[in-house]
Amino acid sequence: MCGTYKVVVTKSSMTCSDHQAPDSNGSTPNHRLDVRTNGVAPYHHHPQPIVSLDHGDPTMYEAYWKKVGQRCSVTMSGFQSLSYFGDGKTLCWFMEKKLEDEIRKMHKVAGNAVVDGRHIVVGTGSSQLILAALYALAYTLDIPNPVDVVSAAPYYSSYPEMIEFVRTGLFKWSGDARCFDKDVPYIEFVTSPNNPDGSTREAVVMNRGELGLLVHDLAYYWPQYTAITSPADHDLMLFTASKCTGHAGSRIGWAVVRDENVARKMVKFIEMNTIGVSKEAQLRSASVMELISLSCQKRKPCDVENFFDYSQRAMEERWRRLRDVVNNSQLFSLPKFPEHYCNFRREIVQTYPAFAWMKCKEGIDGERLLREHKIGTRSGRRFGCEAEFVRISMLSRDEDFDLFLHRLSTIQPTASANGNQN
Repeated sequence: MCGTYKVVVTKSSMTCSDHQAPDSNGSTPNHRLDVRTNGVAPYHHHPQPIVSLDHGDPTMYEAYWKKVGQRCSVTMSGFQSLSYFGDGKTLCWFMEKKLEDEIRKMHKVAGNAVVDGRHIVVGTGSSQLILAALYALAYTLDIPNPVDVVSAAPYYSSYPEMIEFVRTGLFKWSGDARCFDKDVPYIEFVTSPNNPDGSTREAVVMNRGELGLLVHDLAYYWPQYTAITSPADHDLMLFTASKCTGHAGSRIGWAVVRDENVARKMVKFIEMNTIGVSKEAQLRSASVMELISLSCQKRKPCDVENFFDYSQRAMEERWRRLRDVVNNSQLFSLPKFPEHYCNFRREIVQTYPAFAWMKCKEGIDGERLLREHKIGTRSGRRFGCEAEFVRISMLSRDEDFDLFLHRLSTIQPTASANGNQN
């Protein structure tokens, strides 16, 4: 059996005849016949549901993990993992050693990041780590005014939203990095491949010298999305299980940090924020990562398909189908990506981002147009761009993706799509 741990999910033995399992939409069906209609259930009109592709919910990966079955399951007894503390001797005192080992191993298998001699800090998703990194770097700069935080547009929409939400005196959102020209300390987020447009990024603030500090958000630098051209080697790099393995619900992210003092400050932030990270989530993620690493071996101890090969084929097929629909449209366009040699796959590959950054015909509010056709997306405005752009998740379940393509293919230019929308 692959995996050190075994997952067993059990249901409560208590039952209630009045309770029914929810359907796929989360509602509870009622199959009782109404006596007032002579035993015939009354007809209720149900409007077409919106295909929600606003969030990057990685349910596409369910198909792979169903094939894996119980091979990376985890069983925990009631007496296990009661302590706040992890079982390792690392700087991140609440991290399980098994998780740290599997993180380092998976990075070496994928070849996407330098981990030797670096500190690993685990967090509750990369969202917590983003704020932990800002806290640590701003604290390190130690200036009287809030540190400016920037990122090149289109930037990840959650950067300004999270920063403005906490309303801290340590840092503030200062917008598009291309427009930043202050001669003051700052922090720049470099997201590569970029969310939302999938492009490869580097820092853009000119003449940063010692004033600028960088956070490299590498959530999508994995073989299923892009070519792994070299191991990333930066001072502070962020990753997340949700976009790597598909396990968004586990809420596991990690940072690879060069500087010990910065790592310690990040750990302190997480300590004060949540007093650590769930042990159950850590051990589940460790087991999943272990299987992924094993699946990439030529001689495998069990019959399981290479995770990155499977995921890359799925992304390639989805992008092919989306481009076919868009190429037959008079309203939409998609960016093109260069090909690069991938060290992991040992061949030249194309880029298949987790999101489609689609542009609508000039003057058309893309989010509004698609919502009129029951497709939920995220407006370009939230990424610092024009309303003609929308971000569309490519990671939904097959049935949702199929319905999205069908609805998109039916949208034709009309008088209402002339750009004069209020």
